[in-house]
Amino acid sequence: MRMLGAMPEGENALIEWLRRRFPADPVRVAIGLGDDAAAVRLDHPFVVITADMLLDGVHFLTGEHGFELIGRKAVACSLSDCAAMACWPRAATVSVALPNSMPVDAVKRLYEGMAVIADEFGCAIVGGDTTSWNGRLAIDVAMLAEPMAPRGPVRRSDARAGDTMYVSGPLGGSIAGKHLTFTPRIHLASRLVLDPASRLVPEPVLHAMMDVSDGLALDLHRLCTASHCDAELSPPQVERVISDAARRLSESDGRSPLDHALSDGEDFELLIAAGGDLRPEDHGLFPIGTVTPRADPARSAVVMRHPDGRVETVEPRGYEHFR
Repeated sequence: MRMLGAMPEGENALIEWLRRRFPADPVRVAIGLGDDAAAVRLDHPFVVITADMLLDGVHFLTGEHGFELIGRKAVACSLSDCAAMACWPRAATVSVALPNSMPVDAVKRLYEGMAVIADEFGCAIVGGDTTSWNGRLAIDVAMLAEPMAPRGPVRRSDARAGDTMYVSGPLGGSIAGKHLTFTPRIHLASRLVLDPASRLVPEPVLHAMMDVSDGLALDLHRLCTASHCDAELSPPQVERVISDAARRLSESDGRSPLDHALSDGEDFELLIAAGGDLRPEDHGLFPIGTVTPRADPARSAVVMRHPDGRVETVEPRGYEHFR
């Protein structure tokens, strides 16, 4: 690794600070920061791995957002992936490409933000890589997790016709602040997958789940494609989950609140397909529509069925890195 140009203490001093800041839990972490690789003890034979890379100018703005919030978001995104598959986060590695001009205090604040959210959900930060360069800040988090229930991870590919679609909270307008401060739905996922109705094997009531990171319209299309089904959204039900932030943005940018809810992205709420035995009121879930059989064998479709009978196609719009 290169020495950190903006840090008179140098790379070794930073790594020593990180080693002290993230001491190894002797129960869970056999080898922590300081060796060439970490070693962790897991309880389940099935290990789930997720990774997220966040970039300055795309996922956050170092000129506007505090480094604690940036660090928090970097770890929270991976925690949200764990929630989406009903898995307990166990350990994470964090790799950063730091701008040469970034002062050591800012780097430490970045890691403090990571520590707070990782500690909240019992996820040990066990290693990673630290480099510096002439570019902008980039953060990559890789996380190991274990299924919460014996059935294993909940996937997005098991929705079935007749399921009700739910979301776990308000949608749209995350750019107003939620994209930095959202709470990963780990505990909700635990309640859902351990609900007596959801623990039945091989027919649990909780069928499919994913997080809404790129916009409801786009992510629902992805769930339907993976499950080989279609979906019908209910406009009155979707109306009830439009966030206040989305409504405020609509007043200034001319886009409808519904459009914000469908396509803004970075809500990090759970999108859930479940059978009729699930009691949404027990979990604070909001119904938004139903899963229907796939009409076209070649592709999935999502529609909005209005109370007057009109059917409107919902295009898979949201955030995409490659267009």
